[in-house]
Amino acid sequence: MATLKDVKTKIGAVKKTKQITKAMGMVATSKLRGAQQNMDGFRPYAAKFAEVLGSLAEKAGEDASPLLVPREEVKKINIVLCTSDRGLCGGFNVNLITTAVKMIKERSDQELDISFTNFGKKGRDWCRKNKKQIDSENLGIVGAKFGFNVAMTAGQKLVDGFLDETYDEVYVIFSEFVSRARQIATVKQILPIPPIETAEEEEDTDKPYQAEHICEPSANELLGDLLPRHVYVQIYSALLETSTSEHAARMAAMDNATTACDDMISSLTLAYNKARQAAITAELMDIVGGAEALRG
Repeated sequence: MATLKDVKTKIGAVKKTKQITKAMGMVATSKLRGAQQNMDGFRPYAAKFAEVLGSLAEKAGEDASPLLVPREEVKKINIVLCTSDRGLCGGFNVNLITTAVKMIKERSDQELDISFTNFGKKGRDWCRKNKKQIDSENLGIVGAKFGFNVAMTAGQKLVDGFLDETYDEVYVIFSEFVSRARQIATVKQILPIPPIETAEEEEDTDKPYQAEHICEPSANELLGDLLPRHVYVQIYSALLETSTSEHAARMAAMDNATTACDDMISSLTLAYNKARQAAITAELMDIVGGAEALRG
């Protein structure tokens, strides 16, 4: 049975852990606000950009750019895996890696050459551990402040790789932020660029007539510049979503850890009181036994 000193030491250790988890939860909450503002500010731009690009691509057709044309035979794919650099965020990274594993297993019968573009140490470490081919590493980005140039640099490599047939398809795996309590691991194809549809088109097939825009220069010339930028926008959006999801997952994990510490402190305090009362009872029995012995 644990002594009073041992139980008291455990209570002190759990209280210190609670202070750490509470502080980390407050930091995650603070970072979440900024990350969520950036994500919410970029979402309308990404949606409008996709709407305009979808209209141009519909008029120009697949022949307008090789980025729109699917390959007849897919042999090499690249997966942009977005994870965090640090842990202590619950099952956040596990869900993303599990999604990547599931995707690989689903296409295992095709004998594909799969490579990875990693954002975050956790995904990079998983690739190294499982001997996956890593084409690019980008560390210290997810969960921190970053600019659009990060997505442009990574996206340009992927576009060049697709055009020179290094890759036949490119996918991005990221965590879509739904709410502070829910983040969904999502797979999205970014190359070749799939048909772009807005949310209104998906929900309402009988959409009202929209005036046709006059493009200057031509739609084909515009697509040459806008299609690569669409890839950059998709990567940047995925990084913003993942960064926001990481802070939300860490905040929830630290809240759960703080609650668990409170439960442990209550349990240990009860054990301490029981042990203390048992010690007092034993001392009283010794005193009464000694007094009876002297009296006899």
